[in-house]
Amino acid sequence: MELGSTVSAVRSNRVLVGDEVCPAVIVIKDEKIHQILSHGDFSGAYTPPGGIKVLDVGDSVVMPGIVDSHVHVNEPGRTSWEGFWTATRAAAAGGVTTIVDMPLNSIPPTTTLGNFRDKLREATGKCFVDTAFWGGVIPGNQLELQPMIQAGVAGFKCFLIHSGVEEFPHVTDGDLHTAMKQLQGTGSVLLFHAETEVQHTTEEDGDPTQYSTFLQSRPDVMETEAIRTVTELCLQYQVRCHIVHLSSAEPLKLIQEARQAGAPLTVETTHHYLSLCAENIPAGATQFKCCPPIRGSVNQEQLWSALKTGQIDMVVSDHSPCTPDLKKLDSGDFTQAWGGISSLQFGLPLFWSSASKRGFQLSDVVRLLSRRTAQLCRLDDQKGSLAPGYDADLVVWDPDREFQIKEASVHHKNKLTPYLGVTLQGVVCATIIRGRLVYREGSFCPEPLGKHLLLPQRKTQAQL
Repeated sequence: MELGSTVSAVRSNRVLVGDEVCPAVIVIKDEKIHQILSHGDFSGAYTPPGGIKVLDVGDSVVMPGIVDSHVHVNEPGRTSWEGFWTATRAAAAGGVTTIVDMPLNSIPPTTTLGNFRDKLREATGKCFVDTAFWGGVIPGNQLELQPMIQAGVAGFKCFLIHSGVEEFPHVTDGDLHTAMKQLQGTGSVLLFHAETEVQHTTEEDGDPTQYSTFLQSRPDVMETEAIRTVTELCLQYQVRCHIVHLSSAEPLKLIQEARQAGAPLTVETTHHYLSLCAENIPAGATQFKCCPPIRGSVNQEQLWSALKTGQIDMVVSDHSPCTPDLKKLDSGDFTQAWGGISSLQFGLPLFWSSASKRGFQLSDVVRLLSRRTAQLCRLDDQKGSLAPGYDADLVVWDPDREFQIKEASVHHKNKLTPYLGVTLQGVVCATIIRGRLVYREGSFCPEPLGKHLLLPQRKTQAQL
């Protein structure tokens, strides 16, 4: 079957139907899942009408494509870091069928309606997977928020600490109250980079090439105090709030208490916090730097426990690439290096390699990497589930096969990642987006087939 062609049906002995893996045929019509024939619906011998293309994938697992709701594409303005063409090819190679682009580190950032339209123009004709967009909240842009909602952003992101780039300043308490009033009643969501400055940090005191020096400069309390602010705002305004890239397990109790008190609050963690730990980061290995930081192994196991109990809702890549020079590999200085980890292509095998050893099932993968992320950005009526009426976005993969990450197989623009040389479990064989075969065994469809996902404003109960 040619890449780019329309697939009318996918047959496999291992289709994830609900929480069960079973033989099934997924019938596709007009870019949607038309029906799923499983067990008694067919005897294993589905005979399609004449001219229909059936992709038979044997024993490979078929499940909903990954929805990665935290990706920094950096176009326009920083296309030497990444761009829509390379980012979405990497996504397709990783079984990711939808990404949601962050409002930074593009120049300009997605903080005004005009800037959002600029980004849409830049992305046109370059996306191999479907792409939605977050807006940004910065000081003074409150009157841009509702126009951006009407134009289709999935929601907004803000920083409670310096963002790392001058064009996306962090917000004050006053800015937050102003933004919350604009978002009340819209059904939108505000995402928080939840770290805040605290009195004492020790960065100046240690060797900057030792990871422990950097880790001590971003202690758990920075996340805890920021999240305390988020929970209070969320309870006060009853606007949906979401904590991005939680690295510390310490604030989990605060989050749980706020939810029990009625806060519409969700939280994500990332593949790097679940796969990497501070004890194993070598001196000068700045490719491991991100903010908030990768913490210790005891903390990591607490994050895994929180995923299992539902205290953490979802797992994303927080793909945040840069050019190699910004990682300061020559000096190995963690305090000066750009903070960000590239992993968009490898999220599914990264997660499965660790999760499968901890008793997680394939249904947990879909819940944490597809369904919950789709719910966050209000795409859950079309993405993240294998059911009739949903977009025919499928990942075909072998969860039992191992592979080693080599530079030649990395499709991100910059190949620098802490995962080079690592052996993972779970090979993506093919990716289907709205019924079109966009990736198969290392090759891509000749033209980008992804579309922009502009979110219609949903009326809230108060507006009905």
